Amino acid sequence: MAYYAQQQQQQQQQQQQQQQLGAVQPDVVSGDQYRYALTNFRIAHEKVEQQRGQLEEQERQVAQLRARISLLEGGANPAIGAHNGNTVDDFSIRNSASQLDKLINRWAADVIRAPPVSLQDLCTAILNDVVSGLDVTQIEIPEATPMQVQSYLRHAMAETISEGIINCLIVTNSTEANIQLTRIHEHIFARDPTVASVWRRQTFSAAVETCTPDMSLAILHEQVPELMSVLNGKIPASGGVSILESAYAFSRMLHGSGSTSSDAFYRAFVPELGSVLYPRQIELVKRCLKSERGETDRVGATIFPGLVKVTRGGTMPGMEENVQVRSYFVVVVLIRGTMTCFVF
Repeated sequence: MAYYAQQQQQQQQQQQQQQQLGAVQPDVVSGDQYRYALTNFRIAHEKVEQQRGQLEEQERQVAQLRARISLLEGGANPAIGAHNGNTVDDFSIRNSASQLDKLINRWAADVIRAPPVSLQDLCTAILNDVVSGLDVTQIEIPEATPMQVQSYLRHAMAETISEGIINCLIVTNSTEANIQLTRIHEHIFARDPTVASVWRRQTFSAAVETCTPDMSLAILHEQVPELMSVLNGKIPASGGVSILESAYAFSRMLHGSGSTSSDAFYRAFVPELGSVLYPRQIELVKRCLKSERGETDRVGATIFPGLVKVTRGGTMPGMEENVQVRSYFVVVVLIRGTMTCFVF
C-alpha cells in the first residue's frame, strides 16, 4: 500500500510541473513592438548627441570669451604669436625673417630667369622707385647684369616690406586709417611704452587676418609704381606664396603678440643706395675691398631689411629720484640689414 501511495504522489507532482510549464508564456515580442522600441532608442540617442554638441560649443564660446577678456586686460594673443603659440622671442623672429628672406630671393631669381622686359629697363624702373630724386634720363646707367638686377629687386622688396608693412600698423583695409593708427601708436609709445604695448595687442586682435590682393596691390603701387608697371601689375610671389602676405604675417607676429620684453616695439630699416656702410647695422654677403684700400664702402643694395627693437631704458643717469624726466629709449639692432657693397 505504501508503494502504490508513493507512485501516485510522484504522478501528481509530474502533472503539476507539466501544468506550470504550460502556463509560462514564450519570451518574444511582435515585429511592430520591436521596431517601435528601436525607433525610440535611435531618437533618444540623437537627442543625447545633439545635447553633447551644444555643450561642447558652449565650452568653446566660453573659452573664446575668456581669451578675449584676458587680451583686453593686457594679456598676450596666442593666435598671432610665434609658431608654437608661445610669446615671441628673438630666435622666433630671426627664424621667421630667414624664411621671408628665402622667399624674396626665390621670387627675384624667378624674375631674372624670365624677365618681362630687358634687364636694363627693369634696372631703370627699380632705380626710379628706390632712389629719391633720381632722373635716370639725365645719367648714364652701366649695362645691367643679372646679379645686379636681382639685388635691386630684393632691395625694392625690402623697402616695400619695411615702409609699407612693418613700419605701418596694418589693421584695416584702409591705407589712411592705418596711417592714423600708426601715428596714434607713436604718440602713445613716446609717453608710455607699456600702455602702447597693450594698445597695440588690443588693436591687432581685431586686425584683418591676411593681406588681401587688393591691399597688396595698393602697397606695391604706392612704394614701387615703376616696378609694378614693368611687372604688369603681378603681385610678387614664389611657389604660390605671396611675399606681402608672408611679410604681413611676420609683422603681426612682431606687433600683435606677447614679447619677452612687454614694452618692446620693432621697426625695420633699409639704408639708401649709395649711403655709407655702417658695420654695426649691416651684414655683408661678400667682402668689400674698398675699406681695405682705405676708401669708404657704400651700400650697393639691401637684399633684406634690418630690424631694431626699441625698449624703454629708464630715467637718465645722474637724475635725482624726485625729478620727473621723460624716459629715454634703448635701440638694439636685432637683425642686421643684409647688403651688398657694389655701387651702381
